[in-house]
Amino acid sequence: MEIKYPEGVTPLNPDAAKGLIPRLTLQSELNEFEQTNIQIAVVWASKSRKLKRELVSIEGIKFLHKKMFDLTWRWAGKFRQHETNFGVSWHEIPEELKKLCDDVIYWEQHKTFQPIETAIRFHHRLVSIHPFPNGNGRVSRLTADMYLEYLKQPPLSWGARDTLVGDSIDRKEYLAALRQADTGEFERLIRFATAGRAA
Repeated sequence: MEIKYPEGVTPLNPDAAKGLIPRLTLQSELNEFEQTNIQIAVVWASKSRKLKRELVSIEGIKFLHKKMFDLTWRWAGKFRQHETNFGVSWHEIPEELKKLCDDVIYWEQHKTFQPIETAIRFHHRLVSIHPFPNGNGRVSRLTADMYLEYLKQPPLSWGARDTLVGDSIDRKEYLAALRQADTGEFERLIRFATAGRAA
């Protein structure tokens, strides 16, 4: 199966592409299969005491990614072991994730930001590190949503209109907001992620 990648998605390397578990022939089948896998993980995550305790940790992030893609990819929950055109060098992933988790815990303990901004910054740094062969945006968004849910706050809307997986107006705005956040300006990303969000 030939996988088509929308703008902003890092293509799988040949070894990772061989890790597909189900026998699928169409891109639409893969998208649907992954989405079902993720929906199962969302239900699990909302009930998991283990994840609630460990979300802001290297093991928690790996565990969530594994649950999101365990029916789809053999490498679910495992860090990439190759360089990509985006993200930190693969051998720096554990160190950078540890720094990120330490920062999130510090921000929460010292009330550095409001919970929504903490969740957005958590998401942005996780995307920037790009720890997995694929699914980095999706695991980063769900991580932010679960962080807020565990604080008894509603999840983010992420544009509210579509899943951000394919090419769309929302995806283009999301990528532009991420690029602006790379410069330290988070307002656009916060606006995007909270548009139409329940109060």
